[in-house]
Amino acid sequence: MEWNLRRMESEIRQMNPDLLQPSKSFKKPSSFTFTLNIGGYLYVTQKQTLSKYPGSLLEEIVTGKKAVLHVDSVGNAFIDRDGPLFRHVLNFLRIGELLLPEDFKEYSLLVREAEFYRLGELSEAVKNCEQQQAAAREPAFLEVTDSHERSQGLKVFCSDSSFIEKVKGRLVQVSKSRLDGFPEEFVVSSNVIQFRHFIKSEMGSRLVLKEDNTFLCTLETLKLEIVMLALRGGYRLLTSLDSSRGSVVHCEALHFVK
Repeated sequence: MEWNLRRMESEIRQMNPDLLQPSKSFKKPSSFTFTLNIGGYLYVTQKQTLSKYPGSLLEEIVTGKKAVLHVDSVGNAFIDRDGPLFRHVLNFLRIGELLLPEDFKEYSLLVREAEFYRLGELSEAVKNCEQQQAAAREPAFLEVTDSHERSQGLKVFCSDSSFIEKVKGRLVQVSKSRLDGFPEEFVVSSNVIQFRHFIKSEMGSRLVLKEDNTFLCTLETLKLEIVMLALRGGYRLLTSLDSSRGSVVHCEALHFVK
C-alpha cells in the first residue's frame, strides 16, 4: 500500500510538479501594514501612519517598543477600547487634521480615547472643534439703530462678525466714476459698522449696491438693504422701537436674532 502511494505521488509530480508545492497565490503578511483589533473592529493601515507621533501608544506598539499584551484569535494586536471611535483617531493620523461629521456629539469620549493613545495633538484638536461647535450653536444678535442725526448716522452691530462682512461685501463706494470698495472709515470693529456720513463731502461720492449698480440715496434705503440681508440670512425680527411711523425703515432701532 505504501509503495502504491509513493508511485502515485511520483506520477502526479511528473504530470504537474506544482500540484504538491505551496500555492503561489498565498501572500505573506505585509511588512509595511499593521492590523489592529480595537474593541472587535479591525483596522488595517500602514505602520508609518501609526508611528506618526513618537511617544504615542500606537507608535510604541508598531515599533516594538511596547509589547503587545493581548491578541485576538488570529494573532492581531487587540486593544479593548471604543472600536467605532477609533476611525476618527486613524483618520487624524492619516490626514493630519480632525474632520468630524456635522452631527458628531461624542467629544468627551473622543478626548478620552486620544488621551489613552497619548495623542496630545488630537486631544487639543477635539477640544477646539467642540468649542467651535458650541459657538456656532449660540444665537447671533443683530441691532440696527438710527439716531436720525447726520452726525451719528446709522449703526449696525452684530455678534456674528460674518454678517458685518456680508454688509461690507454688498456695498461699495463710487467716487469720480471709480470703485473705491467699502469705506473703511465706517468700520468701528469687526462687529460694528457706523455710517456717520452717508454722503461724503467729496463731490459725486455715493454708496452703490455691488452687482445691482443701484445708488443708495438715503439712510432709509441703506437700512432697508441691511434688513433684507438679515432676513435672507435667517435672522428674525424681535423688536422695533418707535414703530408708529408705519415702516421698519423708519424705526429708531431694530433687533434681530438668528
